[in-house]
Amino acid sequence: MAAKTNKDIKRVVLAYSGGLDTSIILKWLQETYGCEVVTFTADLGQGEELEPARQKALMLGIKPEHIFIEDLREEFVRDYVFPMFRANAQYEGQYLLGTSIARPLISKKQIEIAHKVGADAVSHGATGKGNDQVRFELGYYALDPDIKVIAPWREWEFPSRAALIEYAEKHQIPIAKDKRGEAPFSTDANLLHTSSEGKVLEDPNEEVPDYVYSRSDDPENAPNEPQYVTIDFERGDAVAVDGKKLSPAALLAKLNEFGRKHAIGRLDLVENRFVGMKSRGMYETPGGTILLVAHRGIEQITLDRGAAHLKDEMMPRYAELIYNGFWFSPEREMLQALIDKSQDFVAGGVRLKLYKGSAWVVGRESPYSLYDQDLVTFEEGAVAYDQRDAEGFIKLNALRLRTLGKRAMRKG
Repeated sequence: MAAKTNKDIKRVVLAYSGGLDTSIILKWLQETYGCEVVTFTADLGQGEELEPARQKALMLGIKPEHIFIEDLREEFVRDYVFPMFRANAQYEGQYLLGTSIARPLISKKQIEIAHKVGADAVSHGATGKGNDQVRFELGYYALDPDIKVIAPWREWEFPSRAALIEYAEKHQIPIAKDKRGEAPFSTDANLLHTSSEGKVLEDPNEEVPDYVYSRSDDPENAPNEPQYVTIDFERGDAVAVDGKKLSPAALLAKLNEFGRKHAIGRLDLVENRFVGMKSRGMYETPGGTILLVAHRGIEQITLDRGAAHLKDEMMPRYAELIYNGFWFSPEREMLQALIDKSQDFVAGGVRLKLYKGSAWVVGRESPYSLYDQDLVTFEEGAVAYDQRDAEGFIKLNALRLRTLGKRAMRKG
């Protein structure tokens, strides 16, 4: 199929936040492509009032029936965050992938809307330097191989943010006062996390200023008394907090409350972007950090050693696939099937202690526990394990080492 040209684009679906950049993109699309713009705003639990996005879209000439604002919080946590947490996924051993895991859902909804309204193209506000352009577009192409993608930051000729603001003023696009001039940092937020990067954070040797944090209280001001929390799991997913059943989004929101109060989930990270550069960012993932600790806690007593170690071997690859935008790839889906199978008996309760920036397991129990106190006890009464059997086990495992040792002695 021949590639679409500017003249072929009659209607485009824009991932629209209502902020300065995407509002400028909206107007730029109208001017550059002469097309009709459909806006899509996803509520992923970022904590912002979304009605202003609708009003701004109307002001910029978007038809009411072409303004889509969808509450995706439950779908986001149930179908994206929870499957990822079954894998204990952390990119480069630390990052809980809060931005990465949101992009496939946004891409999916954009394509669905494009099909619904008969759009020729989709568009996003990601820059040409970051990972998000890759994540969005890999999602688009996986779900609609022939869709036209418009990435304004790779097309337009605005040399600076000042030029963007000048364009906004020319077209009477409202500019928030804190957006005048150079913004101190850029942020992304959803129910799982908030990320901040740029400007003051670009020097990796400078401490993150206090004013950058928005999702967690200062550890120095956190309560002096610890809080105990119990999280219940079924098939690897958290289902209740302190005995109260909650929906996926409500459960994560509750853990976020605990994490904020006890200053849990801060991460200052220099990561390797998929596009090839290193980037310094500050991440706050309060509820997700608690959830990860709890999930590992319940797996400690319910997963067989071989299964647990295999999961840990696969986790970096799985996390990298999500980070790089390959959520819809066959390899991610294959790994997901294996991970989900491992969670058949991951059920029970985990008790955690939260205190001044930390969360740790203090108790765990499960009807499917593989922990056998009779086997591990130092007291008398264990009948399932004969300690004398260990001698043969050790000698068999030492056979090749002893052989190598004898050869070394001959040489020396």
